[in-house]
Amino acid sequence: MKRNYFLKLGVALGSLFANSFNVNAGPKSKIREAKGFKVDAGKDRFDKNISLFEGDTFYCKVSTRDTDGDMYIFESTRIKEGGPILHMHYETDEWWYVLQGEFLIRVGDKTYNAKAGDVVFGPRKVPHTFAKIGQGEAKVIICHQPAGKMEAYFKKISEGVAKNMSEAERDNLRKEHGFERVGPPLTYLKQ
Repeated sequence: MKRNYFLKLGVALGSLFANSFNVNAGPKSKIREAKGFKVDAGKDRFDKNISLFEGDTFYCKVSTRDTDGDMYIFESTRIKEGGPILHMHYETDEWWYVLQGEFLIRVGDKTYNAKAGDVVFGPRKVPHTFAKIGQGEAKVIICHQPAGKMEAYFKKISEGVAKNMSEAERDNLRKEHGFERVGPPLTYLKQ
């Protein structure tokens, strides 16, 4: 009888302990507020959009801190063609919802041509990248679930911390934020 009690107690305590920690974010920082919020089109959640590269602006829509690390959603507005290096997240799924324009999105060994209204999903531990193609402005909503440290990484990059880093130092910065470079950016033939 006592054995069953201790087993049940162990399971209950283990579950309680596991639910109080996010694998990527450490201890839960707060209990979520019981109210929603609205972020207007073309606006940032905190009125502090960030630019990673010339012509690439990120607008936070749902912050890591809004969800206690469960997800991070941002809108990327892109002018220039191209995109990030081929990379892989250790513990974060990523998905893209194209709002405007056209993107090539590679997940594993498959490359998708995604246009407005299309969604592409990239599971954690699977190499992926994307590239804006074509002329004009393009917009894509990107979600990381769980959030991991991507929001913090983007803020650091926007502050210029990687500007004078070697590629090895950049690789270390990526790994500190839960992902790693596994190849070059997506290349494509211009039409």
